Formats: sequence, structure tokens, C-alpha cells
Amino acid sequence: MTSRTTRSLAQRSLKGRQLAAISVVAVAALGLAACSSGKSNAGSSGTPTSGGSSSTTASASQPAPSGSSAGGDLNGGKPVTLTWWHNANTDPGKSAFQKVAADFHAAHPNVTINVQPFQNEDIKTKIPIALQGTPPDIFQQWGGGALAQQIQSGKIADITQFTQSWIGDLGKGAAGWAVDGKQYGVPYDYHVVGFWYRTDLFQKAGISDPPATLDDLLSDITKLKAAGITPIALGGKDKWPDAFYWENFILKECPQDTIVSSLNAKKLSDPCFVKAGDDLKKLIDAKPFNSGFLSTSAQQGAGSSAGLLANGKAAMELQGDWEMAVIPPLTSDKQVASKMGFFPFPSVSGGQGTPGAALGGGDGFSCSTKAPDACAAFLQYLTSVPVETELIKANAITIPSNGKATDAIADPTLKKVLAYLQGVTYNQLYFDQYMTAAIGNAINDAVSNFIAGQGSSADLAGTVAKAASQ
Repeated sequence: MTSRTTRSLAQRSLKGRQLAAISVVAVAALGLAACSSGKSNAGSSGTPTSGGSSSTTASASQPAPSGSSAGGDLNGGKPVTLTWWHNANTDPGKSAFQKVAADFHAAHPNVTINVQPFQNEDIKTKIPIALQGTPPDIFQQWGGGALAQQIQSGKIADITQFTQSWIGDLGKGAAGWAVDGKQYGVPYDYHVVGFWYRTDLFQKAGISDPPATLDDLLSDITKLKAAGITPIALGGKDKWPDAFYWENFILKECPQDTIVSSLNAKKLSDPCFVKAGDDLKKLIDAKPFNSGFLSTSAQQGAGSSAGLLANGKAAMELQGDWEMAVIPPLTSDKQVASKMGFFPFPSVSGGQGTPGAALGGGDGFSCSTKAPDACAAFLQYLTSVPVETELIKANAITIPSNGKATDAIADPTLKKVLAYLQGVTYNQLYFDQYMTAAIGNAINDAVSNFIAGQGSSADLAGTVAKAASQ
């Protein structure tokens, strides 16, 4: 699964107050997502920890008893078919999610889940179009400013009354799927971005430890190229992987308060944003990326950037923890997981970024207004400890939203990623999701063009204000 944003919603403009509210909540909440993956039994006390509850005791093989979280039969006991769009279009996720739907139906015979998986880039295009007509009943949702914009369609259900008794199990990170205090979606996993690398290729190039600084990274790029190894795989066709670089450099150069206030003001005028562009230019000048990266997709097939990493044709890729669920289907190497390592985005000398800052987000689902109680009950079931445990074991998700399910994480590298996320002090939501779709698109386009050699660092920093004025 990936935690990526929709891009082309042609809706009415947001009220400024509403966007500001969701933007601030999204960053604050996701900054605590690491804590929400902890084990403290905080329940709904408002602390950033996630505790289990007696309502989340059903497993995928033993579905929850019938009845909605609000009491009574789902959908008034009347038969209803809910269409579910998700982005797990390959196994193991595809089969795992199909089983969740089937087991829920077994427990709630009047609720049928019609599962329709789509490739990640395709679903991001289909959702905004569907919201202009008849949307699916359950669909992928990444929260933030894009969610705030989407609810203006009037097609997304306010599920607050159906989730308030159990949403606390998912920690404060769930607030990233709320607008003005109302719940319009539910996260099922949380994410953090860093470099995934092939330990065998690093060893071949004589690199004993992953880079801790930008200078170290540049040095390692030189060593990898000397060994005939492509240093970094980049899926530039999809553009959002490009944006990860600039956004991470911003986190190294700019303090949290500067980032948040600047994004909310839709103007990146502080010099630190230009410095981040200069850092990115240093990396670009090292020519670390795969040949043809501008036309390479991020996740589609063995020739994608994830596929290049999976098949040992590149040494690194900047991606989220979902990488460990994405790469296995892209290679015949059954031992690929044992060859993977992870390291945080390197520091920058003299950078004024907030210590412990990271880039991240999460995956979730929203409900249409058709049968919100049934949809919410399904999302409660999906995010219960036993079901998320089974999804982890199936490698369908990596870091669950329900913190008590993290005990199921067995992969040693993912355990390191979880520990890293739990130590993050501030997890900035991806810029294209934090902002409205139009501004997010402009950011991704601008960074893509910059990496391709177009524009200056100042031009890049001016993208948000320019897009906001149009």
C-alpha cells in the first residue's frame, strides 16, 4: 500500500478557515503517529497512545458479532452492497483485503462488500472524478487538505457518531482524517519516509555503514557509481517520489514552526526553502538516478523504481515503509526482504530543521453517504487488533494504525523503521496531501521539472504562492 494523494479534484474552493483547521490538525496528529503505534493502554483519554478495547477483538477468521458500533443492526437490517475501492491490486494485499471483506460479510450477512482493487496511480485519478458523480461507498483516503477539499462535494459521510467509541484506539494520528472535529475517514496504517537500500550492493561498493549526512550520501554515490551500480532509483514519471527529496531537505533546513506557518500562509518566503532547493541541486549534480528516471514509474512492474531496487539494479530508493509490501511482487527473489536495509534521510550541515523531524502520513478510507453505519463498522473491524495482526502477517500492511497490533511485526528491518517512527518528534504530512490538490500538483510538477534541470531554487520555493494565486 502506499500513502499517496489524489491530484485533480475540480471542486469548489475551500473556506480558508476550514483548510487552516485541517492543515494544522493533520500535521499535529501525524507528528504523534509514532506514539499512536505504542503499547500504552490510553484508550480515549486524548493522549497520543493507542490502546485496545473490547470492541476490537474479532479476528479475520472469527468475524465480529453483528450490530453497529452505535447499536442495532447495520443499515437497519436491510441488505446493502458496499463497493470498496483500494490500491492493493497485487498479492499479498489483494487477497488479504478480499478475505477481510468476505469475513465481515460472514458476520454481517446483510452487508456485502464488492471489492474493486486499483493500481495506486489509477485510483488517485478515479477518486476525484467519482466524487463529481457517484463515488464508491468505501474508498482510499489520505486525509489532510485534500480531504478537506473533497468533503465539499457533499458525497463523503460524517462518521463521527459511529466511530467515537473506538477511534481512540488508533491514537491521535486519526485526527488527520477529520475536518473541523468531525471524522470523515479512518486510517488503517501510518507511514514514515526514508531510504531503503540493498545491503549486498552497499557491501559490493565497500560501504560499511549507511550515510548519516548529505556529504556521506554524496560520497557513497561516488563509490556506488565506481562499482558500476546505479546509486538511486527514482520513479520520476509519477512525480510524487521527486517531491519527497525537496520536502525532506526542507525538514533539514527549516524549523517546524516555519514550515507549518509558511504552508498555512501558502507562501514559502523564508530563505531556508531556497537552501533546501540548493541542497537538492547538489544531489542532482551528483547524477545518482537511474537512466530514464523521468519516464520510470514508481511501483508498476519490474522496471519501476521499486522494481529496480527489488531486482538489485539500483542500490537505494527514497520511499516509505510500504516499500516492504511493494517490492516482493516485483521480483522472483524470495530472499529480497533479507537484503533490505533502511536509514533516515541524511542531515545537512548547518541545517536549522527541527531535530527528529520526518516526512510521513498514512493510508485510510472514507465512506460515502449511502450506508455510513455499515461502512464505519467495517472500518472498525478492519482496524481491530486481530485483523491488523493478520494483515501484517500477510505483508498487506507494514505499520498498523492500531498500536497494539505492532507486536505482529516480525521483519527486523521493519522493526527498526517502527522504532524510528516512534522516536520521530514531528512527522510532516506530505506537502501534496497537506495542501489542496491544485497546490499539491503544482509542487510535484515543480520539483519534477527542477530535477529535470528546469528552474532555480528560488523558483521552486515560489511555487506554492504562485499556485495559490491562480
